Amino acid sequence: MADITRRFGWRHLRSAPTAHIRHHKRGELVHDGAGLSFWYRSLSAALSEVPVNDRELAMAFHARTSDFQDVTVQATVTYRISDPAEAAARLDFSVDPDTGAWRGAPLEQIATLLTETAQQHTLDVLARTPLAGALVDGVAAVRERVAAGLAAEPRLPATGIDVVAVRVVAIRPEAEVERALRTPAREQIQQEADRATYERRAVAVERERTIAENELASQIELARREEQLVEQRGTNARREAEEGAAADGVRAEAEAARTVRLAGAEAEAARQVGAARAEAQAAWLRAHGEVEAATLHALAATRLAENLPHIDSLTLSPDVLTGLLSKLGRPEAGA
Repeated sequence: MADITRRFGWRHLRSAPTAHIRHHKRGELVHDGAGLSFWYRSLSAALSEVPVNDRELAMAFHARTSDFQDVTVQATVTYRISDPAEAAARLDFSVDPDTGAWRGAPLEQIATLLTETAQQHTLDVLARTPLAGALVDGVAAVRERVAAGLAAEPRLPATGIDVVAVRVVAIRPEAEVERALRTPAREQIQQEADRATYERRAVAVERERTIAENELASQIELARREEQLVEQRGTNARREAEEGAAADGVRAEAEAARTVRLAGAEAEAARQVGAARAEAQAAWLRAHGEVEAATLHALAATRLAENLPHIDSLTLSPDVLTGLLSKLGRPEAGA
């Protein structure tokens, strides 16, 4: 909407660059263009404001497919007014010279024209298409048909309107039908999920079985190795006992041989000692056999005296001394 200010009975209009202003005074066109700014008198001015920017028109309407199913079509049409003079001549774009507001509803008229034209072409397409085809390929088919229909519509160029783009957002059936259509896909997805779950469980069971078999094989291998260890320990103990017994036998034989050698040596030594003693005794006896009896008596007395306890003094009476000397075969003392 244009910006209008008042000054001393005059009006000043300042428009936006996207608004085309047409100013008539007494039937003559005084100002014509976008983004204008000028003074005017409200009693003699006829103003029109035509937007020349691109405008988006969202639309939603119902249609029926060839299998009698209701669907909702959501689309958006982008348009612009390329000929403001034609548009101002065909539609009421006049504005109040005091407020700048449109006196009519020109954009609503354009929206109605575009919506009814797009709806007409959409109905023609969907009426020959079953619901499944409309949901799969209907968006592209409807977009192409609506774009072609709007481009061929004679009222639009005559009104100075150009269609820039047509977009079909969605074609949706009723909620119950949509849920029914989703059911097979959901069931299939659920079946795939169940199958994946079963396969995952089967893989888990197989892995658990493999783990159990590995554990059992490990236990069997461990028992076998323990058996080998026991056998090896028994063999080692038996070998150690045999080696110990052999060593003990060798030591016993060596000890016996040494004992025999020692006994032989001791016997030989004893024999030699006995022979030496016998020889010495024989020599002693020969020597004593050759000596007189008195000498032997004296030697006996000497040996006896050597074995007697120590005597500090000995007193002999004449009688004892005489008897002793007589035994020795000596003459009496003093005789």
